[in-house]
Amino acid sequence: MYREKSRSPSQNSQQSFDSSSPPTPQSQKRHRQQPVIVSEATIVGVRKTGQIWPNDGDMPSGRDQGCHGMASSAYCRAAPHRAEEQRRHHDMMPYIDDSPSSSPHLSSKSRGSRDTLSSGSLESTKSSEPDLEKGLEMRKWVLSGILASEETYLSHLEALLLPMKPLKAAATTSQPVLTSQQIETIFFKVPELYEIHKEFYDGLFPRVQQWSHQQRVGDLFQKLASQLGVYRAFVDNYEVAMETAEKCCQANAQFAEISENLKARNTKDSKDQTTKNSLETLLYKPVDRVTRSTLVLHDLLKHTPASHPDHPLLQDALRISQNFLSSINEEITPRRQSMTVKKGEHRQLLKDSFMVELVEGARKLRHVFLFTDLFLCAKLKKQLGGKSQQYDCKWYIPLTDLSFQTVDESEAVPNIPLVPDEELDAMKIKISQMKNDIQREKRANKGSKVIERLKKKLSEQESLLLLMSPNMAFRVHNRNGKSYTFLISSDYERAEWRENIREQQKKCFKSFSLTSVELQMLTNSCVKLQTVHNIPLTINKEDDESPGLYGFLNVIVHSATGFKQSTNLYCTLEVDSFGYFVNKAKTRVYRDTTEPNWNEEFEIELEGSQTLRILCYEKCYNKTKLTKEDGEITDRIMGKGQIQLDPQVLQDKDWQRTVISMNGVEVKLSVKFTSREFSLKRMPSRKQTGVFGVKIAIVTKRERSKVPYIVRQCVEEIERRGMEEVGIYRVSGVATDIQALKAAFDVNNKDVSVMMSEMDVNAIAGTLKLYFRELPEPLFTDELYPNFAEGIALSDPVAKESCMLNLLLSLPEPNLVTFLFLLDHLKRVAERESINKMSLHNLATVFGPTLLRPSEKDSKIPANPTQPITMTDSWSLEVMSQVQVLLYFLQLETIPTPDSKRQSILFSTEV
Repeated sequence: MYREKSRSPSQNSQQSFDSSSPPTPQSQKRHRQQPVIVSEATIVGVRKTGQIWPNDGDMPSGRDQGCHGMASSAYCRAAPHRAEEQRRHHDMMPYIDDSPSSSPHLSSKSRGSRDTLSSGSLESTKSSEPDLEKGLEMRKWVLSGILASEETYLSHLEALLLPMKPLKAAATTSQPVLTSQQIETIFFKVPELYEIHKEFYDGLFPRVQQWSHQQRVGDLFQKLASQLGVYRAFVDNYEVAMETAEKCCQANAQFAEISENLKARNTKDSKDQTTKNSLETLLYKPVDRVTRSTLVLHDLLKHTPASHPDHPLLQDALRISQNFLSSINEEITPRRQSMTVKKGEHRQLLKDSFMVELVEGARKLRHVFLFTDLFLCAKLKKQLGGKSQQYDCKWYIPLTDLSFQTVDESEAVPNIPLVPDEELDAMKIKISQMKNDIQREKRANKGSKVIERLKKKLSEQESLLLLMSPNMAFRVHNRNGKSYTFLISSDYERAEWRENIREQQKKCFKSFSLTSVELQMLTNSCVKLQTVHNIPLTINKEDDESPGLYGFLNVIVHSATGFKQSTNLYCTLEVDSFGYFVNKAKTRVYRDTTEPNWNEEFEIELEGSQTLRILCYEKCYNKTKLTKEDGEITDRIMGKGQIQLDPQVLQDKDWQRTVISMNGVEVKLSVKFTSREFSLKRMPSRKQTGVFGVKIAIVTKRERSKVPYIVRQCVEEIERRGMEEVGIYRVSGVATDIQALKAAFDVNNKDVSVMMSEMDVNAIAGTLKLYFRELPEPLFTDELYPNFAEGIALSDPVAKESCMLNLLLSLPEPNLVTFLFLLDHLKRVAERESINKMSLHNLATVFGPTLLRPSEKDSKIPANPTQPITMTDSWSLEVMSQVQVLLYFLQLETIPTPDSKRQSILFSTEV
């Protein structure tokens, strides 16, 4: 009832901030000086001050209609609080106007619409009538979904009412199961709720059956909203009802049996006409229902034109619902699960999660549980012969004895066995292929046995990836015994565990030890108490759960406020990918300030991502003051927060502004999403001046060089001072610096070398990547791209080498010479891998999709996709193929070339 199938901690509180200024990384003064803004790999564009912000009524609901309460919507059902919080956040998140009048460079230069001025206002006028028709049609489908949801909800309320009558009858006899007072408490207001929703359903059903675009339903929703006071009474009584039911179950075996076997009729086609539910589960249904009341209205309003008679009625119903929810929001947080221990005390479960433990150099999957007085590590036993789930306790530490500091400073920190990136990517490729196979089998209507076999293989591969991916140590120490090491992929999660444990330790004063019987009872209770039921695998997701976002997320980290004293501050960004979180970007350090003003933009690649996390750190340059945890010297986390990446909101391609609140600190962000199908497009060049967006043959001919000047200058500067920079080419550069360099190269500024010497080396790396990405035709050419993709897939190594080298030598001379020049440089970067952490594979991952991209006609991406691209589509395999092509050439020791080509290469490297 309280158990989320979550893959991440709950969302922190968020709110929008003043929209009087646009989310631009520089001030108005800088606007006049610098007319174009460039991110590390894409044009961002100038956004002038005084842009138009839409009114509240113009904002989209940001919610897929499939999540408004249908019976099949397991995700919404499992996480009502997070869904509502997410909804409220989106309601407050305004758009940044991106029209040509306010952002000419963005409209004309951004990915997916490069060199083409936006004509959104004209197009919207032309398409308004079809859009209106489509919206009204969607209105019908939304209402059909609401009916299905209501039918399911009524069946749950009926299941609660079913035992009431016999229990009341028995209460008047000499052998009552429950007293009349107990019955009244447990089933308080359930009959009233049933009558309200039965009346609503009976009124809505015939109107949907006799549907027309003019059909009115607003009065029904307005009346339903006006009766939310009944829910207030139910919620106020909810905790008492649950406690009463629990005591009655313990005191009366007959009622305990009844409460575990309540049957609700199935509303969908099913072999079984009823579904067995517990009293606990069914009593939570109204709480779940009321938290999602605004979602239904948002979806309906989204598809109801402002001119429709229903619109003001639905707005009024939404206002009532929002006011009601805000008044009870804090009262309906899920009750913590608990078990009774000696002397009537309660040991409550505070948090649990799957983790990877490092045991004698081997990675082991564990389920860890944080109780109010101890930390327990368990292993999930294999289920045999239909037996129920069971845990085996590996160890536990009373919280009074738990420490994050090593007892003996000389104690050796265990080495973490790192899995090569190549192996992890190979796993991802297998996972993508299996997902494609499963989708293909479903479309072909093959037997369930084939699909189940594929799903089993997918589960094994995803489990292996989650086991091998984490490499960040999280160590806990028993003051009276040994130490234990877990591997986590996210500093956010590590910090959250530490915070939760330290907070609870303030309430613990005595050490203790459990007897074998007590330990067995505690371990057995974990099956009932666990809140995280499944490893975060795709296979464990419901069919109607969001697959996440695939593409690129541009994030501007504007500024932060709320720090009490001046310090050195920076932020990092994390997103989830393949079931775990990874660090994707880091701002520069803003020194000696209480109000850092980073204004840095980053481009983050998303692979099925659903959450963006931000962590704010204090950078400590005085080594004597550094925090020492897990045997490592670390900077101090000042705050952390996260936002959910809602596909429906982000698909609008507009900048979304938000504030993330964390520990009294507020960080201002803007985000914008570009889907994969748009990011893969390259537009033909329409200019002959400058170097960005101009064919490489034109640039080299104009410069009378074999390799473009911009490539030589960037490589030279990076080799001069960036070869030992951690994450060079992977870490994003500051957008304004990249913008300035791009503008300087485009006008052939003679002072560009001086500018480069004064800039952060990551901005120079970002400029080089941006140059290759903006080429109107990729370096490996549209014509030869399909051949490279087929060549790398050859299984015979001799045939593969012959094919790949012949294809390489078929490139136009400027392309070939420039590529070989870049190839030598990347190999030299990888030679410093032990310092800069950039292996050949990491470099191939960064540059592969930039140097090799399909032309629009060869791309497997649909030209006009009707829904967000998902991991099950072929683009993921296409991108991985691009990485493999570049990695192949990087791993070759030498590339034999004809004499004519060799002379060109020698000349270019000398230049």
